[in-house]
Amino acid sequence: MTLRPPAHVAGLVPYVPGKPIEEVERELGITDSVKLASNENPVGPSPLALAAAREALADVHRYPDDGGWALRQKLAAHLGFAADGIVVGAGSSELIRLAVGAYVGPGDEAVMAAPAFVVYKLAVTAAAGRPVEVPCRDFAHDLDAMLAAVTPRTRIVFVCNPNNPTGTVVTEPAFGRFVDRLPPDLLLVIDEAYIEFVERSDVPDGLAYLREARPGRPPILVLRTFSKIYGLAGLRVGYGLTTPAVAADLNRVRPPFNVSRPALAAAEAALADRAHLETTRAVTLEGRRYLAEALGRLGLEVVPSQANFLLVKTPVKGSALADALLEAGVIVRPVDGYGLPDYVRISVGTRTENERCVAALAARLRG
Repeated sequence: MTLRPPAHVAGLVPYVPGKPIEEVERELGITDSVKLASNENPVGPSPLALAAAREALADVHRYPDDGGWALRQKLAAHLGFAADGIVVGAGSSELIRLAVGAYVGPGDEAVMAAPAFVVYKLAVTAAAGRPVEVPCRDFAHDLDAMLAAVTPRTRIVFVCNPNNPTGTVVTEPAFGRFVDRLPPDLLLVIDEAYIEFVERSDVPDGLAYLREARPGRPPILVLRTFSKIYGLAGLRVGYGLTTPAVAADLNRVRPPFNVSRPALAAAEAALADRAHLETTRAVTLEGRRYLAEALGRLGLEVVPSQANFLLVKTPVKGSALADALLEAGVIVRPVDGYGLPDYVRISVGTRTENERCVAALAARLRG
């Protein structure tokens, strides 16, 4: 008898990350590539985080602090939130899987926008649940349509704000009305992986909704990460903010020692490095403005973004343009897998990296 996964797993398409610089350079025989495909921090990690991670390496023969007690205490102090409502994971992606593992069973549903972060759909499908994808309107969550898609089988509603891969946001007061109309017997997941890059003043703060719990509202899980503005994508640290009851449920399915000792140490140090965070934010916001204006001058349609990337409409298939840019050593992300074959996603880099990307695009569009 041949071993086979169940049908709902066999049908999954694995997540395809952006190509690493090393792979591109090896394949094409080039050097000095620019990677603008994975929404990474162009400034790099905090020096304090690097020093803390190096120091923690001396003790890697010991298991890490299970559950990240010390990091949770520092997050609690930093955010003014109770530590027993904080769950630490290997990136916010693991926390998505923990939420699904805790609440979604065979035949249960989870409502999400389309396009939105692909891990929502992957996690729900892997749990034998049913992902209910609601098409975006003007690249943003259609909250009314998402509310209409909720049924008695709905266990989770995902709102990605800012949304990946579009960079768009849901705003007030529409979001408040949406939350108030959701039934109380599901989990509302507000994914704020990119929240630190928001400039608009009308974007809801998930933590404020969590603090202002009202009778009749569903429990809320707010997801944040150290991968983006803190520059620790390679160490995989994220965290969820929620009620103690939901945190306890997530911990029921959380693998033991799920975040490494160096990663925990680096996250604690990064949290304290305010100067690094402010530098990253300034570089990103300036770069976002530069790219939007420069790409617009090239005649490209750019979706307005509040994240550290831009979704850009391409005159040819996005994958073809991405391949052409690879030859110039510029790595951007085609988004065919999100149902957007005529777009690419371009992460904000340093000024030099952004200028190389614009020059390479201009050359390919002329050619």
